[in-house]
Amino acid sequence: MVAELSIITLAQAIQQSVAPVFLLAGIGGILNVLTGRLARIIDRSRSLYQRLEHVTDEREEGIREELRTLTRRGRVVHRAIGFSTGSALLVCLVIAMLFINAVMGWHSDTPIAVLFILAMVFLIISLTGFLREIQLATRVMLNGP
Repeated sequence: MVAELSIITLAQAIQQSVAPVFLLAGIGGILNVLTGRLARIIDRSRSLYQRLEHVTDEREEGIREELRTLTRRGRVVHRAIGFSTGSALLVCLVIAMLFINAVMGWHSDTPIAVLFILAMVFLIISLTGFLREIQLATRVMLNGP
């Protein structure tokens, strides 16, 4: 009977941990998009720096302005990646604590709730940064280089 109870407890722990795992998968998708955008910003910056070496003075200011915008975009994406990663780590802690809570009977409801709320705050900040970076990129597209 003890072995059966242990298996049931383990199964319940796994069930409790499944929902945050889906959240973790979503955060992974967001990180994939953010790193792709950062890579494109870096590639464009490198291209502009190469063009800057062979450009006339009248075109140089336009390239430098685009480089400043790319720098701002890069910083915003970098911060968004940091907050997404922080959110993912907090979700991992929530999963571990849920599992420990279910298997060992450790009652850690408040710390789990606090960690989950922090994970959501980090994710909100990350998504806000993502939106900001898109606004910066669109502004350049609409206003021209």
